[in-house]
Amino acid sequence: MTSDFHGSVEVMTAAYEELPFSEFLHRPAAAADRLQSVRALRLRRRDASDLALTHADQLERDAVVIDFTSRLLAGLVRSESHEVVRRVLGEALPWVAFLPAEDVDQLLNELIAVAQGAASLETLNPVAVLLTQWRHTAEVYADPTLLELVTRESDGDLGPVPVPEGRQ
Repeated sequence: MTSDFHGSVEVMTAAYEELPFSEFLHRPAAAADRLQSVRALRLRRRDASDLALTHADQLERDAVVIDFTSRLLAGLVRSESHEVVRRVLGEALPWVAFLPAEDVDQLLNELIAVAQGAASLETLNPVAVLLTQWRHTAEVYADPTLLELVTRESDGDLGPVPVPEGRQ
């Protein structure tokens, strides 16, 4: 159970429910009514990425939480609790164990800056991209063969990289 900003209580049975996009197009009012019992509707589309339908005030509440969380994280890292944040980071992101200590510090600094910027823009995408990039870095450190390949000294430029198929 959660309460909205007006003090009333709403009962939610699930975080989201899936619905074919075509059903949403045919019965939009029924789909909107479903938002009384779920936080969001995931509208599945066949040939494109899924969409989400939610209440606008839910997005606003999410933005408040994101802003608070990024400011809290920044404050904790700047405080003497820096080691606690590093330890908790390892619990939240287990793959951090494969990063060298100096990279963990860099990750924290970048995470704070990106989280604060993302909160001010009210978008989580930059944070998701940053975490994905660092996870891939940890994957390289976790694989000795791959680490050796990417850190090996080369004889200079290895030549042009071909454009992936399907890209212009």
